Amino acid sequence: MKVLLVDDHAVVRMAIAMILGREGHEIVGECDNGVDALSLAFALKPDAIVLDLDIPQLDGMAVLDRLRIGGSSAHVLVHTGLKSQAYAAQCMRAGAAGFLSKIDDPVEIVTALKAVASGKSWYPVGTLNSVRHSDFARDDAQLLSGITRRELKVLHGLALGLSNKQIADDMLLSNKTVSTYKTRLMLKLNVNTLLELIEFAKRNDLV
Repeated sequence: MKVLLVDDHAVVRMAIAMILGREGHEIVGECDNGVDALSLAFALKPDAIVLDLDIPQLDGMAVLDRLRIGGSSAHVLVHTGLKSQAYAAQCMRAGAAGFLSKIDDPVEIVTALKAVASGKSWYPVGTLNSVRHSDFARDDAQLLSGITRRELKVLHGLALGLSNKQIADDMLLSNKTVSTYKTRLMLKLNVNTLLELIEFAKRNDLV
């Protein structure tokens, strides 16, 4: 299987390449940012892409969107340190074939890739319920399903203790736009203060 590795940490790419190489897979390309990921994906036409979400220039969610719009046939396995089921649900909606946390056993990536390459999906238990939630269950998973990808990224930044300016600089937005996202988040998640917003994020493993 031809595989493209996308992660901003060289040591992670090296470890994955070694694991997959022992299984006979061919690493056709590697990169550390979203812009190069798209270029390589369309130029090399890999069978599968192992994609981190938290990458510079263009984040993993945006890469997923553009791969789908561009008609890429590659099976995408998201491999990220963002362990929350909310991120898995977002990736499922965006068309990723699988989602694997970096805290899982590294060799599990072999099994996950084999599954997605055969047309199956590879997601944490309960992810489907986060996507197809009951209209009567106003729990955290349902509240989270109503926020956008950018709002989720802002929430993650706030939970890490970043200032509006730091989040704005990271996302290439204005401070005013980040403030607007924060206000929307508080409304959508039914919280009244920044502290409650951060507690919500921590309760749902968004940090």
